[in-house]
Amino acid sequence: MEALDWLLDSDPAIRWQVLRDLTDAPPEEVQSERARVATQGWGARLLALQDGNGQWDGGTYFPAQFDESEPGQPWTATTYSLLLLRDLGLDPRSGQARRAVELVRDNSRWEEGDQPFFEGEVEPCVNGMAVALGAYFGEKVDGVVERLLGEQLADGGWNCEAERGSVRSSFGTTINVLEGLLEHEHATGGFPDSIEARQRAEEYLLERGLLRRKTTGELIDRDWLEFSYPTRWFYDVLRGLDYFRAASTSPDERIAEAVEVLRSKQQPDGTWLLENTHPGRIHFALEDGDGRPSRWNTLRALRVLGWYEGSIAGGSARAMRLRETR
Repeated sequence: MEALDWLLDSDPAIRWQVLRDLTDAPPEEVQSERARVATQGWGARLLALQDGNGQWDGGTYFPAQFDESEPGQPWTATTYSLLLLRDLGLDPRSGQARRAVELVRDNSRWEEGDQPFFEGEVEPCVNGMAVALGAYFGEKVDGVVERLLGEQLADGGWNCEAERGSVRSSFGTTINVLEGLLEHEHATGGFPDSIEARQRAEEYLLERGLLRRKTTGELIDRDWLEFSYPTRWFYDVLRGLDYFRAASTSPDERIAEAVEVLRSKQQPDGTWLLENTHPGRIHFALEDGDGRPSRWNTLRALRVLGWYEGSIAGGSARAMRLRETR
């Protein structure tokens, strides 16, 4: 089976994005498939797990019931459930999305300081998520954006450890803030200073080639070469590349090494593997496990390479089917 057929033989959340990004499907077909996310498959299953008070698993960032003996971090509370719904592409205009988000807006409060969800909390990593979710689902998050702008570090990025004295940015915090600012810009047009801040943060990543220390050129973290999904709060090379694709910028020459890492990961059958699942409690599995072909990573990799290689021409994306063998 061709990689494209394999991707289409999947959940509506995968299918509609494949139709939009990798084929010539007309917009009405894409939208029809996207609408199924709310009523079928992973999207409907996840929506059904929302509590009557608007929470998932009883909490905003952490479940109501968990302890440090659990392996990894639990991923079942409201924040990560909404992030997954955003990844699935739940149409924010749908009745199901509006009901779910209204419940969150009215009831969900951060454990850190009891703030309403869309007012954010104190850590920039978490606030980047809050901005991305608010902007995507049509909630006002301008105040959280302003807070993030005031917390940008001198090197151009952000770090959740800044309140404890760190003056150097982290890729993990920065990618979460960047994704939030980009979503806010797509939804509202952004502010002049938020656009400037986002561009400075992009430069922070580009100066390091998306994976190397600026000072020594050493690889910062070998885990970044292994691709996870869902990414949670973690950074990896595919997540960095997918951000720049989403930003619709012309590919910068400084991402060339990162793209070669991505190309090197393609399997003989045209797929990419799931490699680095972040441990912790989940609602349900989306993939078959590490070391197995990953529809999410394959979808994301193909559209990154299509953007980088300029294979979309005249509105056609068929060239993004890409090679079945290398």
